[in-house]
Amino acid sequence: MTPPRTLVLLRHGQTAWNAEGRAQGHLDIGLDDLGRAQATAVAPAVAALRPDVLWSSDLARAATTAAAVSEACGLEVRHDARLREYDVGERAGLTIPEFAAAYPAEHAAWAAAGGSFEHADAVPGAESTADVLGRILPALREVLASVEPGGTACVVGHGAALKVATIALLGWDRTASTSLRGMDNCGHTLLDDAGPDGSLRLVAWNRTPDFAPRESVG
Repeated sequence: MTPPRTLVLLRHGQTAWNAEGRAQGHLDIGLDDLGRAQATAVAPAVAALRPDVLWSSDLARAATTAAAVSEACGLEVRHDARLREYDVGERAGLTIPEFAAAYPAEHAAWAAAGGSFEHADAVPGAESTADVLGRILPALREVLASVEPGGTACVVGHGAALKVATIALLGWDRTASTSLRGMDNCGHTLLDDAGPDGSLRLVAWNRTPDFAPRESVG
């Protein structure tokens, strides 16, 4: 029996904008002190999974988290812009109340659509979930295919993009997104290809350091 490949999806550590509830999207915001401590804390846990390859979004908050994992694992990081968070358009840099005040019509449309990253295309200039999946899924499939059976690949990325990608990789209906809470900063998820005909299955969701903050965005 062929041993399964494992895919580790790790969200970056906290930024000051996470703590303030500001949407980051493609804006290049670095980790704050807690975020750097989270990255240092989670790195040995990821190293214990014995990854063979390490990929990361090229945005600083993910790349810095990946650097801590790299040091613990002894792996070089491959940075890939396809692994970025949703581009949140006019919501970038704003808290939800600030977005509502600055763009009331756009906020109302976004809230009516569901008020989450999965409904980001209600915001002018933002990527749709289809846009995000169109770039991130090929990257994730490429990284998983790059390891031999029994191997492990680690990807460092962003909460909303990793969540919708996980649902798509599992073949779940997009409405299943409401059954999974968002990934915490430095939370990591495990998938493997031990399902029927090599399909992916969920092994663990959002394993996280105890101090990871809750309900932050981007």
